[in-house]
Formats: sequence, structure tokens, C-alpha cells
Amino acid sequence: MRYIPFAAVLALTLLCAGLGLAVSPHFLWPLVLLAPLSALGVRDMAQHDHTLQRLYPLSAHFRWFFEWLRPYLREYLFNNDFEGRPFSHNQRALVYQRSKDMEGTQAFGTVKDLYDPGYEWINHSIQSAHHSEEYRVPVGGDQCRKPYAASVLNISAMSFGSLSGRAIEALNLGARMGRFYHDTGEGGLSKYHLSQGGDLVWEIGTGYFGCRGADGRFDPARFADRAALDQVKMIEIKISQGAKPGHGGLLPGPKVTPEIAEARGVVPWVDLLSPAAHSAFSTPVGLMEWIAELRELSGGKPVGFKLCIGHRWEFLALTKAMLRTGILPDYIVIDGAEGGTGAAPAELSDHVGTPLREGLIFAVNALCGTGLRDRMRLAAAGKVYDGHSLAANLALGADWCNAGRAFMFSIGCVQTKKCDTDRCPTGVATQNRLRQAGLVVSDKGPRAYNFHRNTVAALEQYVGAAGLKDPSELAPHHLRVRMSENRVLSADHVYEFLDAGVLLDAPDDTIYRRWWAMADADSFAPRAAP
Repeated sequence: MRYIPFAAVLALTLLCAGLGLAVSPHFLWPLVLLAPLSALGVRDMAQHDHTLQRLYPLSAHFRWFFEWLRPYLREYLFNNDFEGRPFSHNQRALVYQRSKDMEGTQAFGTVKDLYDPGYEWINHSIQSAHHSEEYRVPVGGDQCRKPYAASVLNISAMSFGSLSGRAIEALNLGARMGRFYHDTGEGGLSKYHLSQGGDLVWEIGTGYFGCRGADGRFDPARFADRAALDQVKMIEIKISQGAKPGHGGLLPGPKVTPEIAEARGVVPWVDLLSPAAHSAFSTPVGLMEWIAELRELSGGKPVGFKLCIGHRWEFLALTKAMLRTGILPDYIVIDGAEGGTGAAPAELSDHVGTPLREGLIFAVNALCGTGLRDRMRLAAAGKVYDGHSLAANLALGADWCNAGRAFMFSIGCVQTKKCDTDRCPTGVATQNRLRQAGLVVSDKGPRAYNFHRNTVAALEQYVGAAGLKDPSELAPHHLRVRMSENRVLSADHVYEFLDAGVLLDAPDDTIYRRWWAMADADSFAPRAAP
């Protein structure tokens, strides 16, 4: 039975060949299809790499065909509106609508089950009042000479190399039109980031791309030269990222094109290593001292860092270093483990790092508990795509949010998840010139702007409906969470929030007692737990 398809094709091939020679040349035409299929079946039986092909010549290829077709069938025929990962059809449709400036309303009521555990909402006020003010967040503490007013929604770190040059240009054009910032990612300040004039946050990763010496270490002179650009508004140190926390990377030489080499300040066609950890510092105090150095070298611009929360004692060690040195970052970005715009090892993406909500609440508590929360800004990044995800993060303690994949959707991404193959069908995450040709910057840039404008407008309506004037007034008690069919709690009763200064005055009375005792300003390694 296993050989019937192959035997049938082979028999038809021989029959057509015989009839073509003996009866009429017209019988040779089917050989155009049959001969290659027969050759493929013979090859299947002779090869040793694939057991299925050897045991099921020809017919095994139907399996590979449907394996290839399966994602498309699920996406376009079988998934319902709430299925699809990491973003459902409805979530992506909302971004597409807003990026195209289409009406974002829905008819006939909500399609969500309001009694499902995990459903969230914010209660409205009898005295709701809508305001059309532009929400801006001032960034820059006492140690900063050039503060920046950030939008409540900005573009997360995405490097040139991971994204195409045209995608970077489109995003930066949208940022310029909407007066929000565009994080460069750790791949350096490319000409594409600079071409449209949008505000930039320059991210410095472990490879120090754009500010590295020949030895791969941080070069202060090169940093100062690039950081002086007026388009660079803030500096961000990447400690870790949600997609692959604790992981470095190696870009093979053949992928280090002259364009990428120029942006990163390296030699073309040579293997490029991004270490897992920084060489510019090795202790919490060392990081604070480097922050002060970067702030000085940049002319006093705001300097912060981004991380996905890992070992709790390490972040608490950073707060101890801040208290000891008196050096404070101007802002901290908490990246959730659910984030990620590129490719990452499956285990790291699925099982390493703290999800955004838990990470954000922990950071809020660590800073509040040490009396530092009011002296710096806190941002949140991880699956932000609409007014509610913005409002929920703000209610839990963030000052603003960053989004990556939502902005990718706004310029054409369709979630085929081929970011690591260089075969992105929309030209967003590929360096292939032909595939990039379909992405027209002058068309996609305004779409990124539209998505930002309409999402912030949705937040305005959300905040106004709650009777508030500004998103900064959102607090944990505004966010309601359904725990079960008949039990609802506000977020301040779902999660524990620390009082200001309690980690300094009475750490043993908190849930962080053990981690606080393990935290050491002079080392990321834990002290012996009590």
C-alpha cells in the first residue's frame, strides 16, 4: 500500500512513453509531469535522510506540503477572531484600522465574555470629562541638563538589521509627524534612523554598536560624537530584553553587509558578537557611575536603562547603588517577557524572564520602597497595542508605554513570523531589496503616525470616561480584574503595593525581605540569604 502512488505514477510514465513511441507523439505530453514525479520517487527511495520519503515515496511529500500550508489555513480559514498568537486577529485588525485612519468602533455590543476570569475594565464616572490635551511626560531629573518631553506612547527598540531600512525610515517618519520617540535598538544609529528627522532614543547594548573601539569595548569619544546629534533626545542602556533575556548573539559575517557595518561601526563581512553581559561595568555601583559618565558625555541628556526583570535581588541591588552613590537614572524601561520583535531561542522566549505586569509592579515597589519612585520615570513595554493596554500599565505605575510589534503592524507586518528567515513578505523584517520594494515610506510613515494618534485618542476617551484629567491620575484601584465568575477585585487588592520608604525603614515587614537582604550594591551576586 505504501508504494501504490509511486507505482501508479511509474506505470503511467512507462505506459505513456511506450504509447508515445509506438502509437502517437501526443502520448508524450503527460511525461512533462509524470517523468519528474517518477524521478522524484526514485530519489525518495534512494536517499537516507528522510525515513518517511524512503518508506512512502512521492506520497510523503503531501505531508510536507500541508505542513507548509497549515499556518496559512489556520490564519485565513480556521482561526476565530480571538485566536492567533502572539496577537489575535481582532487585535491586529484594530491596529490596521487605526493605522489606516478608519473608524475604530464596533457594532452590536462587545464580543468579549465579560465573565471570563482575567477580564479587566476601568469603571467610568458620572462626572466624566473629556480633554483634548496632548499628554507629555517630562523626563530628566536634577542631574539632567537637557530634559525631554516624551509622548505617552512611543516606538520600542528595533534595530536596523532586524528591520529593513525602509521600515526604519517609515517608523521614524511617523515619529516625526506625531512627535513621539523612536528607539533605535542596539544595532546603532543608522542613516535610516536619521533620514526622516524624528526624535530618537539611542540604545546602547553589550556590543556598543556605533560607539565601540576596535577591541569591541565602549569608546567614550565615539559615543560623545554621536550622542551630540540634536535628533538624539535620550540615551538608553540595554541590560536585557523581554524576547531573550540573558542572551547575547552572533551575527554571521555574510550578514554583516556594508550598510549594517556602517551603522554598527564594525568591519563588513566579519562575524559580529554581541556578548551576553556588558564590559563597561560589572557591579551595580559601576552601572550608576557609567550612567553619570554617559550623561556628561552626551551633554546632559536623559540617560536610563531597559531590562526585563530577572533575579529580584539584582534590581534591588541597583536601588542600593543609587542610594549609595546619589546617581540616579532619569528613567527605567521595564520590558516584559511577552515582548519581542525578532527571533529568539524558543526556551528563552517561552520560559525565561518576568512578564510585564509582574515586572512592572516589582519595579514600582522596589522604587517606592526605597523612596526613589518620584525621582525618576518608569516606562513599560510588552504587547501594548490599544488604549486599554496603555491605561492598565499606567494604572499599575508606568509613566508611559513603548510598543514594537503594534508599530510593525501599522507599517504592514502581517504576523507571518518569518522575521529570522529574511523572507518577510511585507518588507518590514528583511534585508532583501526586492521584498523591501513593496514598503513605500511615504505611505507607511503616516500609518505609523495614524496608529499613534488614534491610540492616544482612545486613551484620552478612556481617561475622561473615568472622570480623570490626565493619565498620570490612573491608579491601581481604577483597574478592575475578574478573578472568577462571582469575584471581582481592584488591582490594589490583586497585587501588593509597598508604602514609600518601607524597604529602608522596615524591610522585614515586606514580601521582599529575603531579596532585600541578598541585594548588594557592590555585586550582582547575591549575599547569603538569611
